[in-house]
Amino acid sequence: MIERGDPQEQAILAAWHANASPWTAAVRGQRIESRRLVTDQAIVDAVLAQAPRRVIDLGCGEGWLVRALAAHGIDALGVDAVAALIETASAQGGGRYRQLDYEQLGAGELHERADVVVCNFSLLGADSVDALLRAVPGMLEKDGVLIVQTLHPLAACGELPYRDGWREGSWQGCGEGFGDAAPWYFRTLAGWMAAFAAAGLRLKDLAEPEHPHSGRPASVIFTLAADA
Repeated sequence: MIERGDPQEQAILAAWHANASPWTAAVRGQRIESRRLVTDQAIVDAVLAQAPRRVIDLGCGEGWLVRALAAHGIDALGVDAVAALIETASAQGGGRYRQLDYEQLGAGELHERADVVVCNFSLLGADSVDALLRAVPGMLEKDGVLIVQTLHPLAACGELPYRDGWREGSWQGCGEGFGDAAPWYFRTLAGWMAAFAAAGLRLKDLAEPEHPHSGRPASVIFTLAADA
Protein backbone atom coordinates (compact mmCIF):
# COMPACT_ATOMS: atom_id res chain seq x y z
CA MET A 1 0.00 0.00 0.00
CA ILE A 2 1.00 3.62 -0.32
CA GLU A 3 1.67 4.73 3.19
CA ARG A 4 -0.40 7.81 3.96
CA GLY A 5 2.37 9.36 6.04
CA ASP A 6 5.23 8.62 3.63
CA PRO A 7 6.00 11.83 1.71
CA GLN A 8 8.13 10.03 -0.89
CA GLU A 9 5.36 7.62 -1.80
CA GLN A 10 2.83 10.44 -1.94
CA ALA A 11 5.15 12.55 -4.10
CA ILE A 12 5.25 9.78 -6.71
CA LEU A 13 1.49 9.81 -7.12
CA ALA A 14 1.29 13.62 -7.04
CA ALA A 15 3.91 13.94 -9.78
CA TRP A 16 2.10 11.53 -12.09
CA HIS A 17 -1.21 13.31 -11.55
CA ALA A 18 0.46 16.63 -12.39
CA ASN A 19 2.33 15.35 -15.44
CA ALA A 20 -0.23 13.06 -17.07
CA SER A 21 -0.64 15.29 -20.12
CA PRO A 22 3.04 15.80 -21.04
CA TRP A 23 3.71 12.12 -20.36
CA THR A 24 0.97 11.11 -22.79
CA ALA A 25 2.47 13.45 -25.38
CA ALA A 26 5.95 11.99 -24.81
CA VAL A 27 4.75 8.40 -25.22
CA ARG A 28 2.58 9.03 -28.24
CA GLY A 29 5.22 11.22 -29.87
CA GLN A 30 7.86 8.51 -29.29
CA ARG A 31 10.14 11.09 -27.74
CA ILE A 32 11.97 8.72 -25.37
CA GLU A 33 14.82 7.14 -27.33
CA SER A 34 15.34 4.05 -25.19
CA ARG A 35 11.66 3.20 -25.45
CA ARG A 36 11.57 3.80 -29.19
CA LEU A 37 14.70 1.76 -29.90
CA VAL A 38 14.58 -0.99 -27.30
CA THR A 39 12.27 -1.27 -24.34
CA ASP A 40 8.78 -0.95 -25.86
CA GLN A 41 9.33 -3.87 -28.22
CA ALA A 42 11.20 -5.80 -25.54
CA ILE A 43 8.22 -5.85 -23.19
CA VAL A 44 5.78 -6.70 -25.98
CA ASP A 45 7.98 -9.61 -27.03
CA ALA A 46 8.36 -10.80 -23.42
CA VAL A 47 4.60 -10.90 -22.93
CA LEU A 48 3.84 -12.52 -26.30
CA ALA A 49 6.41 -15.24 -25.58
CA GLN A 50 4.05 -16.47 -22.85
CA ALA A 51 1.18 -16.89 -25.36
CA PRO A 52 -1.33 -15.42 -22.89
CA ARG A 53 -5.06 -15.18 -23.35
CA ARG A 54 -5.47 -12.50 -20.70
CA VAL A 55 -3.03 -9.85 -19.45
CA ILE A 56 -3.24 -7.27 -16.66
CA ASP A 57 -0.98 -4.21 -17.10
CA LEU A 58 -0.38 -2.60 -13.70
CA GLY A 59 0.58 1.06 -14.01
CA CYS A 60 -0.60 1.14 -17.62
CA GLY A 61 -0.29 4.90 -18.09
CA GLU A 62 -1.99 6.10 -21.27
CA GLY A 63 -2.51 2.52 -22.40
CA TRP A 64 -0.02 1.95 -25.21
CA LEU A 65 0.91 -1.58 -24.07
CA VAL A 66 -2.71 -2.61 -23.57
CA ARG A 67 -3.47 -1.49 -27.13
CA ALA A 68 -0.42 -3.30 -28.50
CA LEU A 69 -1.42 -6.56 -26.82
CA ALA A 70 -5.09 -6.20 -27.77
CA ALA A 71 -3.98 -5.91 -31.40
CA HIS A 72 -2.67 -9.49 -31.00
CA GLY A 73 -6.07 -10.70 -29.87
CA ILE A 74 -5.25 -10.69 -26.14
CA ASP A 75 -7.84 -9.69 -23.55
CA ALA A 76 -5.81 -6.87 -21.97
CA LEU A 77 -6.79 -4.87 -18.89
CA GLY A 78 -4.92 -1.71 -17.95
CA VAL A 79 -4.89 -0.43 -14.37
CA ASP A 80 -3.55 2.93 -13.20
CA ALA A 81 -4.03 5.26 -10.24
CA VAL A 82 -4.13 8.45 -12.33
CA ALA A 83 -7.62 9.33 -13.53
CA ALA A 84 -6.39 11.49 -16.42
CA LEU A 85 -4.31 8.63 -17.81
CA ILE A 86 -7.16 6.14 -17.53
CA GLU A 87 -9.52 8.58 -19.23
CA THR A 88 -7.04 9.10 -22.07
CA ALA A 89 -6.48 5.37 -22.44
CA SER A 90 -10.21 4.60 -22.42
CA ALA A 91 -10.89 7.23 -25.07
CA GLN A 92 -8.32 5.56 -27.34
CA GLY A 93 -9.94 2.14 -26.88
CA GLY A 94 -8.25 -1.12 -27.74
CA GLY A 95 -8.63 -2.70 -24.30
CA ARG A 96 -10.24 -2.43 -20.90
CA TYR A 97 -9.19 0.00 -18.16
CA ARG A 98 -9.76 0.56 -14.45
CA GLN A 99 -8.59 3.25 -12.05
CA LEU A 100 -7.09 1.68 -8.92
CA ASP A 101 -4.05 2.69 -6.89
CA TYR A 102 -1.48 0.32 -5.43
CA GLU A 103 -3.17 0.43 -2.02
CA GLN A 104 -6.42 -0.79 -3.56
CA LEU A 105 -4.61 -3.45 -5.58
CA GLY A 106 -2.76 -4.60 -2.48
CA ALA A 107 -6.11 -4.88 -0.68
CA GLY A 108 -7.39 -7.22 -3.39
CA GLU A 109 -9.89 -4.87 -5.00
CA LEU A 110 -9.13 -5.84 -8.61
CA HIS A 111 -10.95 -9.22 -8.53
CA GLU A 112 -9.44 -10.36 -11.85
CA ARG A 113 -6.87 -12.97 -12.81
CA ALA A 114 -4.62 -13.23 -15.84
CA ASP A 115 -2.05 -15.47 -17.48
CA VAL A 116 0.41 -12.57 -17.37
CA VAL A 117 0.58 -9.60 -15.03
CA VAL A 118 2.99 -6.99 -16.36
CA CYS A 119 4.63 -4.00 -14.68
CA ASN A 120 6.45 -1.96 -17.30
CA PHE A 121 8.57 0.74 -15.63
CA SER A 122 5.75 1.18 -13.11
CA LEU A 123 7.36 -0.04 -9.87
CA LEU A 124 8.74 3.20 -8.48
CA GLY A 125 8.10 3.15 -4.75
CA ALA A 126 9.30 1.21 -1.72
CA ASP A 127 6.53 0.02 0.62
CA SER A 128 3.88 0.51 -2.08
CA VAL A 129 5.73 -1.78 -4.47
CA ASP A 130 6.39 -4.42 -1.81
CA ALA A 131 2.66 -4.53 -0.98
CA LEU A 132 1.71 -4.72 -4.65
CA LEU A 133 4.12 -7.60 -5.28
CA ARG A 134 2.58 -9.52 -2.38
CA ALA A 135 -0.83 -9.16 -4.07
CA VAL A 136 0.34 -10.37 -7.49
CA PRO A 137 0.13 -14.14 -6.83
CA GLY A 138 -3.59 -13.66 -6.23
CA MET A 139 -3.91 -12.09 -9.69
CA LEU A 140 -2.27 -14.97 -11.55
CA GLU A 141 -3.98 -17.92 -13.16
CA LYS A 142 -2.43 -21.34 -12.62
CA ASP A 143 1.02 -21.32 -14.23
CA GLY A 144 0.73 -17.55 -14.78
CA VAL A 145 3.71 -15.19 -14.57
CA LEU A 146 4.59 -11.67 -13.53
CA ILE A 147 6.79 -9.77 -16.00
CA VAL A 148 8.60 -6.70 -14.67
CA GLN A 149 10.63 -4.34 -16.86
CA THR A 150 12.56 -1.69 -15.00
CA LEU A 151 15.74 0.36 -15.20
CA HIS A 152 18.81 -1.83 -15.12
CA PRO A 153 20.40 -1.23 -11.69
CA LEU A 154 23.94 -1.08 -13.04
CA ALA A 155 22.98 1.48 -15.69
CA ALA A 156 20.71 3.51 -13.41
CA CYS A 157 23.04 3.68 -10.41
CA GLY A 158 25.20 6.45 -11.85
CA GLU A 159 27.89 7.72 -9.51
CA LEU A 160 25.91 7.04 -6.34
CA PRO A 161 26.61 4.07 -4.06
CA TYR A 162 25.18 0.77 -5.28
CA ARG A 163 22.64 0.24 -2.54
CA ASP A 164 18.87 0.36 -2.20
CA GLY A 165 17.43 3.78 -1.41
CA TRP A 166 15.42 6.77 -2.59
CA ARG A 167 16.69 8.79 -5.55
CA GLU A 168 15.61 12.06 -7.18
CA GLY A 169 13.60 11.67 -10.36
CA SER A 170 14.05 13.33 -13.74
CA TRP A 171 12.07 13.86 -16.95
CA GLN A 172 15.27 14.20 -18.97
CA GLY A 173 14.78 12.91 -22.50
CA CYS A 174 10.99 13.06 -22.29
CA GLY A 175 10.46 16.42 -23.97
CA GLU A 176 8.93 19.66 -22.74
CA GLY A 177 6.03 20.59 -20.49
CA PHE A 178 6.89 18.59 -17.39
CA GLY A 179 6.74 19.81 -13.81
CA ASP A 180 8.44 18.32 -10.77
CA ALA A 181 9.60 14.74 -11.25
CA ALA A 182 8.64 11.90 -8.96
CA PRO A 183 11.23 10.42 -6.61
CA TRP A 184 11.89 6.72 -7.07
CA TYR A 185 13.27 3.90 -4.99
CA PHE A 186 16.47 2.44 -6.45
CA ARG A 187 16.93 -1.29 -5.99
CA THR A 188 20.04 -3.34 -6.65
CA LEU A 189 19.63 -6.71 -8.34
CA ALA A 190 19.84 -8.28 -4.89
CA GLY A 191 17.23 -5.82 -3.66
CA TRP A 192 14.83 -6.82 -6.42
CA MET A 193 15.36 -10.51 -5.74
CA ALA A 194 14.72 -10.02 -2.03
CA ALA A 195 11.50 -8.13 -2.76
CA PHE A 196 10.29 -10.84 -5.11
CA ALA A 197 11.12 -13.61 -2.64
CA ALA A 198 9.31 -11.80 0.18
CA ALA A 199 6.22 -11.65 -2.06
CA GLY A 200 6.28 -15.37 -2.79
CA LEU A 201 7.63 -14.97 -6.32
CA ARG A 202 10.51 -16.93 -7.86
CA LEU A 203 12.61 -16.01 -10.86
CA LYS A 204 12.02 -17.97 -14.06
CA ASP A 205 13.97 -15.80 -16.49
CA LEU A 206 16.01 -12.60 -16.64
CA ALA A 207 16.72 -10.59 -19.79
CA GLU A 208 18.87 -7.49 -20.30
CA PRO A 209 17.83 -5.71 -23.52
CA GLU A 210 20.77 -3.75 -24.92
CA HIS A 211 20.71 -0.24 -26.33
CA PRO A 212 21.83 -0.57 -29.98
CA HIS A 213 24.08 2.49 -29.81
CA SER A 214 25.85 2.08 -26.48
CA GLY A 215 25.77 -1.71 -26.18
CA ARG A 216 24.82 -1.23 -22.52
CA PRO A 217 21.67 -2.66 -20.93
CA ALA A 218 18.69 -0.38 -21.47
CA SER A 219 16.61 -2.28 -18.92
CA VAL A 220 16.20 -5.54 -17.08
CA ILE A 221 13.17 -7.81 -17.54
CA PHE A 222 12.27 -10.28 -14.78
CA THR A 223 9.83 -13.11 -15.45
CA LEU A 224 8.52 -14.58 -12.22
CA ALA A 225 6.12 -17.28 -11.07
CA ALA A 226 4.29 -17.65 -7.79
CA ASP A 227 5.73 -20.18 -5.36
CA ALA A 228 3.80 -23.44 -5.30
